[in-house]
Amino acid sequence: MADQHLGYAEEERLNGPYAAFFDPDIQPLQPQVAEALLIGGQAHELFPKVSDAGSLIKPGYWPVETGYARSPDFGIRVFCLTHMPNVAPHMWDWWFGWHGCEARRYKLWHPQAHIDARWADGRNDETYVGRTSLITEYLGSERKRAAISFVKPAAMGLDEGRLAAQGEVAVCARVGMPGSPLKGGWLLHHLRPLEGGCEMRSRMWLGGDAASIGENPGPFSRALLTALRPLAKSLLPDPAELLAHNAQEMAHLAGFLPRLYETFGPSSQRAAA
Repeated sequence: MADQHLGYAEEERLNGPYAAFFDPDIQPLQPQVAEALLIGGQAHELFPKVSDAGSLIKPGYWPVETGYARSPDFGIRVFCLTHMPNVAPHMWDWWFGWHGCEARRYKLWHPQAHIDARWADGRNDETYVGRTSLITEYLGSERKRAAISFVKPAAMGLDEGRLAAQGEVAVCARVGMPGSPLKGGWLLHHLRPLEGGCEMRSRMWLGGDAASIGENPGPFSRALLTALRPLAKSLLPDPAELLAHNAQEMAHLAGFLPRLYETFGPSSQRAAA
């Protein structure tokens, strides 16, 4: 099992293969995130439901791109826009397969919060769709574990042909608890190219009608989960902490992702070896 400690040990900092990319310092939040945290929770009507995820690939923006809300069904919705100069969408498509193979890679993403990542199937090939990543990280001051099961964009209603034609990438997943049939919600990171880089539009729908017991719950399971929603809401993360965490990790990695991709990506000498 991977080391269960925060950050890099001294030996990893000095001699590890990724030491040149490990930066323990997190930059200040981008302005739109700082403003959203200052505003606090907003009206849930401004945050489209998970059933509207397919409309992300249309031109323009949603009413709120960065912020959070608590929905009437006892769920939360957390959206975050991250500006990424010099980064191309395909770099993130590579990253989501590459980082899950070992903890030292995962820690690059958020050195002040990430502890461990490994694939549930035990394989180390660098793909992610159809696989589950078992992660351990801090969310705020609490240490959390989660099972991130990646799915094709079509599973969330996105037109994959149109994504490809537009040069965009959508990373989609179900969020669950390791060893449990409970699916707590959905996450989606939509990347679209802009002049000089790209932008990531992250969407997280947790709890409420985004949760389920198993992938295809029957009537009894759906009724049970609906009845438990008022109690289950206490298990959801603080939406402000989730927004801050997402904003930090995405902006932090974007700062050196082009160099990391050049060094370890599919066209690098290391990959060829």
